[in-house]
Amino acid sequence: QLQLVESGGGLVQAGGSLRLSCVASGHTFAAYAVGWFRQAPGKEHEFVAAIDENTYYSDFAKGRFTISRDNTQNSVYLQMNNLEPADTAVYSCAAVLPYYESRYYFSDDSYDYYGQGTQVTVSS
Repeated sequence: QLQLVESGGGLVQAGGSLRLSCVASGHTFAAYAVGWFRQAPGKEHEFVAAIDENTYYSDFAKGRFTISRDNTQNSVYLQMNNLEPADTAVYSCAAVLPYYESRYYFSDDSYDYYGQGTQVTVSS
């Protein structure tokens, strides 16, 4: 069983930055692909970015967000720059053993383990 805990959310002004962390315990995290998702009030769960041997981004994340991992720390990070009020949401990470086709990473139904999420609020 893999446990995921997110941290790093908070309140930031538009144009600011945050770095979210997803720390895993219970298994060898390096073997897993990890995705970040977000959900704003009244909206659908939305893919943000994922990482296996490669990285994958939603259109809104490209150029502003960077996903990375440190397997020595059992952690995956989401560096978010130039934040906008529209980025306000609960951000959560999820993990799954890697797929051959990257398209599966874009749906939260494709993951086996989920964190509880961390709130990101961007003020204008």
